[in-house]
Amino acid sequence: MKIAVTYDNEGGIFQHFGHTEFVKVYNVEDKNVVSTEVLSTDGNGHSAIATFLNDEDAKVLICGGIGPCAISALAEYGIVLCAGISGNADEAVDAFLNGTLDFQTEANCNHHGEGHSCGSCHH
Repeated sequence: MKIAVTYDNEGGIFQHFGHTEFVKVYNVEDKNVVSTEVLSTDGNGHSAIATFLNDEDAKVLICGGIGPCAISALAEYGIVLCAGISGNADEAVDAFLNGTLDFQTEANCNHHGEGHSCGSCHH
């Protein structure tokens, strides 16, 4: 199984899904991380990033803020969403694998006022 985390290149979870430039992908076998890789998404918007994650065969996404259209795009690919997470990416994956990650599955984007509305989809 592959778990993807929006990644800020300092080890943290990037907080705005639609603008994430990097994801860290964790290859997991038997609840153990066997390898990781940081990949560039080119930050092309939520639909393109959801397609990118699907192409990478990610089954789970751990992220910070995310809007409703991004959630829909991920759902189309059957990617499980763990949103509202901040802090260290590696620690979040460990918590997910241990069943202790406290996450949301609803839209929680808090970046309104930055020139966009997360309530409207632009595909």
